[in-house]
Order: sequence, then structure tokens, then C-alpha cells
Amino acid sequence: MLARPRAPTLSARPAVLFYNPGAGRAPPGAHDKIAADLLGGFALATMVPLIGVIAGTGAIGPEIDDGSIVYLLSKPVKRPTIILTKLTVAIAVTMAFSAIPTLVAGFILNGNGQQIAVAYTVAALVASIAYSALFLLLGTVSRHAVVFGLVYALIWESLFGSLVSGAKTLSVQQWALALAEKVAGEGYVDATVGLPTAVVLLSVVTVGATLYAGQKLRRLTLAGEE
Repeated sequence: MLARPRAPTLSARPAVLFYNPGAGRAPPGAHDKIAADLLGGFALATMVPLIGVIAGTGAIGPEIDDGSIVYLLSKPVKRPTIILTKLTVAIAVTMAFSAIPTLVAGFILNGNGQQIAVAYTVAALVASIAYSALFLLLGTVSRHAVVFGLVYALIWESLFGSLVSGAKTLSVQQWALALAEKVAGEGYVDATVGLPTAVVLLSVVTVGATLYAGQKLRRLTLAGEE
């Protein structure tokens, strides 16, 4: 995955996270707010889902599109094992290019004051798992997985999620924020979904998307054999 043209795209977004000209000129006591705004508004809301789209769809989508998946499916490997391997790679890439930069940027911005860096890192780690599973599923079922992934990440979560309160309940970002809210100091993270609900939904989406992706891959094998 890293050898493909996606590598510069994966690296560019974390680099933007470290450029914040206003942070160094901020008055004392304002760094916590700046850190929370930057990590929440850019890292978790934009960087994590976009990297998740690239890693999740890129883990299996190109092989299905160009037909090379047939060579993989011809090997004596169980289809769920293939999906789990692809998912593990997607999760690892998403975490490496989103959660780690989030943690480093948080420490640079305010030294982890109010546990903001750790809180958003936890949120990024959890969101990386859910996004990877969701977008891997899209890569399995559709040739336009990247488009659908961007629609979900940028239009549903960012646009409708900010305008329609009900849409936030179906937002991976809000589920992850529920965990960040539990870790961070009071008033620095605001999640609209309760923690128990968030944990259940994260688990259901991750497990459900993984199982369904394995099921679709199994059907793809049968179709090829026929």
C-alpha cells in the first residue's frame, strides 16, 4: 500500500497537523483550547476519516477492480482470513498516519494539558478501527468505494453531522468523541452520543462490516468458480 501513489497523500495530511502559526503566539492558558480545536476540528474530523478511506479501500479495492484478486482467492486460504489480514493492514496504516501524529501534535501544542492529547489519540485509535472496517467493506462491495467513503466522511459526518442532530448518532466521529470526552478535562471535548451507546455502535459497525465483507468475498469466489 505504501509503495503506491497513495503514500504522498497519506503523509501530507499529518504534516498539515503540525503547522499551526497561531499556537506559538497564543496567550498563556489558551493552548488547551487551541489544542482541543485543532485535534478535534482537523485531526479527528478530517484527517482520520480521509486516511481511513485511503487505507480501507486501498487494502482490497484495487485488487478487485483489476481482477488480480482471483490469484489471491485461488490460494488455499479462508476468505475471512483474507479479510482480517487486509483489515489489520488498513488499521495499522490508519493508526500510524493519524493517531501517532495526533499524539505528537497534542504534546507539542499544550504538553497534554487536560489530557487533551491522550484523549484525541484514543479517539483516533478507535475511529481508525471502525473507519478501516467500514471502508474495507465499501472496497469489497463497490467499484466506487472511494467516492462513497468521501461522501460519508465529508458530507454525512462533516456537513449533515453539524446541521442535523440526528445524523450525529450515525457518525463514527461522534462515537470516538464519546471516548475522548471521558478522558479529557471537563469542557474540552463535547460528544453528542453517550459512552455506552458509542461503544455498542463502534463494536457493531466494526464486527458487522468485517463479517459482511468476508461474506461478500466468499460470494465473489463462488461467482468466479461458476
